[in-house]
Amino acid sequence: MKRLFPFVFLLLPVIVRAQSIVTFADSVRQQHKIPALAFAVVASDSVLACNTMGVRRLDTDLAVKPGDRFHIGSNTKAVTAFIAAMLVKEKKIAWNTTFLTLFPELRWRTRYVYDTVTLANLLTFRGRVQGYSYTTSTPTFRDLHGDYASQRKQLAANFLTQEPMKPDASGLTPSNVDYIMAGLMLEKASGKSYRELVADLGKQLDIDFRFDYPNLIDTTQPWGHDDQLRPLGPAENYKMNWLLAAGNINVSLEQYIHFIQLQLKGLKGKSELLPKKTFEQLLYGMPAFSYGWFNVTDKETGHHIATNEGNAGAFITKVQVIREADRAYIIFTNAAAAATQEGIAALLEELRQRYGR
Repeated sequence: MKRLFPFVFLLLPVIVRAQSIVTFADSVRQQHKIPALAFAVVASDSVLACNTMGVRRLDTDLAVKPGDRFHIGSNTKAVTAFIAAMLVKEKKIAWNTTFLTLFPELRWRTRYVYDTVTLANLLTFRGRVQGYSYTTSTPTFRDLHGDYASQRKQLAANFLTQEPMKPDASGLTPSNVDYIMAGLMLEKASGKSYRELVADLGKQLDIDFRFDYPNLIDTTQPWGHDDQLRPLGPAENYKMNWLLAAGNINVSLEQYIHFIQLQLKGLKGKSELLPKKTFEQLLYGMPAFSYGWFNVTDKETGHHIATNEGNAGAFITKVQVIREADRAYIIFTNAAAAATQEGIAALLEELRQRYGR
């Protein structure tokens, strides 16, 4: 028995540390009135933490469980960009393919400024089309016709008749329409729907990607809560179907870890799917916003951080990938209140202090 004592003592700090971060995370959740919170800390070769806590819906005792699904909003963009990189590798499309090359029938009504907009421009928020999001009032569902695929094409065509957006201080023109257009290009180039492309990627990575809020198909899954913490019942949202490639995936934390860990492995040249230089291009290849990822350089450490946040009005998810630290942080919540943002920020800072920045 004596031989076991050193082993037990070695394990004790790890156990205490794991318990303390879970306790801290749950205190953040309660303080900021977040119904459900899930988080993970990932390295290229291991998962350092993965925990889920809280309830699927406020005013119930339905505990959230490992494997429950969360809507990831704009973190969908990194999935879309990754699919694009796979299709570029297969030579089905090129980064410099222009939108109008694939949709020449729209050229007659498109402003000249958009003639040269490429797939790369769209995926890096440099497409110059006007902004559009879940809260934009026009167009309405009645303004467009046909199935959702047809409606997305009509939506893109309408935006191509409008004045271009002026770049911000970083040279970006952030618009979800960029990703609507990029999604259309990927569909045209591959001969598959966006849903099929996501399903194909999911099979390769052993991830069950789905769409819309999780409770639309299964009401026992986590419900989203709006900025007033009101639970949102199951309902199909036409805007989220228009923004399919921009922000409408839902997934479990445990499976999403596979996708994020793939980024870390790829940055080390340990992925067979894409070369190291492509992963570097996707996450850090362009200033301010690369392919589905915002990126900054930590002023203290000099480390490169790729980050994004998903928020479709009911769930907020935050992800950071830090190249030099070989760390990624994932935080999922099922609420979209201001206090939710504060809680995420507090937990992320604590995770970075404990596990590396």
